[in-house]
Amino acid sequence: MSRVCELTGKGPMSGNMISHANNKTRRRFLPNLNEVTLMSDVLGKSFSLRISAAALRTVDHRGGLDAFLAKAKDDELSTNALKIKRDIEKAQAAA
Repeated sequence: MSRVCELTGKGPMSGNMISHANNKTRRRFLPNLNEVTLMSDVLGKSFSLRISAAALRTVDHRGGLDAFLAKAKDDELSTNALKIKRDIEKAQAAA
């Protein structure tokens, strides 16, 4: 599994660990990823996604998975999340 958020595209970053003696060694900053199940109101189904804690707060703030995906850019979403977004758009157009 890659260490990338499925909704925001947030991935590992690199930087330096700096010791008390100011020695610098390379390190990786990994995103805080969680396996969560989110419910789509339009489709009436739940989806299991691996997203960051920041993305989970944003989904909650925007009012759910459907509202988040409506505003999300397609290039940031994973293929799984992009498929969910397309299904939601089709269901809303049919209703």
